[in-house]
Amino acid sequence: MLTEGLQMSYLKDFLTQISSRDYAAFVRLWEEYCMSDEVDAQELKQILLSTKNSEYGEPFGKYVENILPLWEMLPESADKHAIFKLIIDLETTNHEELRKRVLAYLEKRFPNSKNLHDKIRLTGLRGQDNFQSAVANFELLDHMMKGKFVFHTGGWGVGEIIEVSLIREEVSIEFENVPGKKDLSFENAFKNLIPISDDHFLALRFGKPDELEQRAKEHPVEVIRMVLRDLGPKTAAEIKEELCELVIPEQDWAKWWQNARTKIKKDTMIEAPENLQEPFVLRSAEVSHEDRLRKMLEAKPDINTFIHSIYSFSRDFPETLKNSEFKSFLYSKTQESLTSPNLTEAQQLQLDFFMEDFSNEKTSGTSANLIKEAKSIEALVQSIEILAFKKRALIVAHKVRPDWKEFFLNLLFMIDQNPLRDYIFSELDQPETRKDLIRKLEDLLAHPTRHPEVFVWYFQKVIGQADIPFADKEGKNRFFEGFFVVLHHIEQMPTKRDLVKKMHSILTGNRYEVVRDILQGSALEMAREFLLLSTKCHSLSDHDIKILHSLAEVVHPSLGKMGKSPENQGDENTIWTTEAGFNKVKARIQEIATSETVQNAREIEVARSHGDLRENAEFKAALAKRGLLQSELKTLSDQVSKCRIIMKADISTEDVGIGCVVTCKNKTGKILRYTLLGPWDADPSLGIIAFESKLAQAMKGLAVGDKFQFQGEEFTITDIQSYLEK
Repeated sequence: MLTEGLQMSYLKDFLTQISSRDYAAFVRLWEEYCMSDEVDAQELKQILLSTKNSEYGEPFGKYVENILPLWEMLPESADKHAIFKLIIDLETTNHEELRKRVLAYLEKRFPNSKNLHDKIRLTGLRGQDNFQSAVANFELLDHMMKGKFVFHTGGWGVGEIIEVSLIREEVSIEFENVPGKKDLSFENAFKNLIPISDDHFLALRFGKPDELEQRAKEHPVEVIRMVLRDLGPKTAAEIKEELCELVIPEQDWAKWWQNARTKIKKDTMIEAPENLQEPFVLRSAEVSHEDRLRKMLEAKPDINTFIHSIYSFSRDFPETLKNSEFKSFLYSKTQESLTSPNLTEAQQLQLDFFMEDFSNEKTSGTSANLIKEAKSIEALVQSIEILAFKKRALIVAHKVRPDWKEFFLNLLFMIDQNPLRDYIFSELDQPETRKDLIRKLEDLLAHPTRHPEVFVWYFQKVIGQADIPFADKEGKNRFFEGFFVVLHHIEQMPTKRDLVKKMHSILTGNRYEVVRDILQGSALEMAREFLLLSTKCHSLSDHDIKILHSLAEVVHPSLGKMGKSPENQGDENTIWTTEAGFNKVKARIQEIATSETVQNAREIEVARSHGDLRENAEFKAALAKRGLLQSELKTLSDQVSKCRIIMKADISTEDVGIGCVVTCKNKTGKILRYTLLGPWDADPSLGIIAFESKLAQAMKGLAVGDKFQFQGEEFTITDIQSYLEK
């Protein structure tokens, strides 16, 4: 009897011989394999499949039937049938004994098949010498009925059968990737078609797309299982390729995949990969959450991996901790980890938390003692990566450390996570500690750019809560002033882009509700200061600035003339261009709409003829190019409808605007000259910059002699001329 380990070693050996291209050794290995006492069905199927797809497929055909005695010993199963089908796909002897055996097999397996003997004849089992692939061909014939689905291996995709004629030996099919109905002879069908069941993922996607979309939205994991079952292991990117747009609309994909990914983690049939490059795999049998964690822990991961794995598992599957035996297992593994050498203070504390959670006795544990003796609570908390454990450490420290107030005040500005800041703030915002908290916040107001994230966090609290420090009118005004100072300070920092977006969202949210609330009842000088600070924030659009001015004007009508753009500058949707720039874009539109689109269509047809579209890189690249061309054409067409050619009347040399040639110098006396035109004409190498650029916006509206800041450097405008007059 073969052991399991010995059986699986054969597959590796066969694959080695195939890759090394040693056919003689391959045949000797096959002869040895056929003399075994038994075979594993899964292994045998993989050996035959790998051989069929290799260069050995044809010469191996005269040896493949030697495995039939062992095949007979296999229990009846889908694998046994698949193996017999592969044997007949590979065989090349076509001798009479084997023909009779195949004939008997089909008659036994398909006794109720309509027109059984006609189908047997069409497979080559009656009156012909060659019956290779007879079982697969018979299955296809038996499957081919109106309304059934097939897959075309030559790149035509899934097809629905419209009509079948045994007399004409022809089938009519509508395919997803080719227009119109296609008529295929049976001979052609045998070479290119694979039958797929009505519940196959591809059949549902082609034949019942609305039903599949609804199922995907209601039961995402069920559909992911279907994809993996019918198409094999897939990476996240490959799953998206199969589902996005075709099943789930692109605008809904991110939210849908996030939800599906969360549920997949809890599914016992899908094995999720460790990284994006590896595929999701459908298991042959369920693996419980407990077994998965046991297997991972038995591999003795490093301490940080151990901590994160145990925490994630306890969070995602809390019901497993009701199993006392499994809980004891986790306790023993945690206890074992505590004996590891060179544990950091933070690692030991987190393991202590686990010991307390997994212990059956109600004890305070050793975490309190460790926190009592810690030299720096700030360093300890910052070293903990798990947010819940950070807060837990703070809660314990608040109970057992008399000096908790000092390090809570320090951590308020050090902590990165807002939920932890909220907890620390709530503990400090008590009668006995409020004065110290206010002094800390005064420091934040005095130096808002030192801690931008903290400032924005507390600004949101000030405008959303009424019973906290600085939530009165004066406090809101001071924080609003600091808000613009912070925005101006960070808007050129690449690392602060997300924070800049967040600040814009706060400012413009709910129709500028924050601005309206703060301006209401504000003093004229304060409103003027807000508007002046806002104009220094170049990340704010003209539209934003206009709204701020409009809201201020409602409260203080005397501000009505501040910040209004000259009449000839148009609105922010206008795309300024020269006549040359306009002609260049019109020529590009014409080029895309004619020659490039036609050429791309040819590329798609050529690529489609190369075979299986799922693995056809040229076809995917051609489709991607079509998408880019269509997107560019739409964008340019939309822009042309909004463009305006710059005329002499549009250009003023009194202050910087569209069409100006601006000369300026820096503090070292270096002379710089910029021409401000539209985006279509911009050419930085010639000193022509887009009017929408940050540099142009920094100069906009300034006159000769005015100074402006850009990227930390100060410039003075020395001359303004008209582009058209030059």
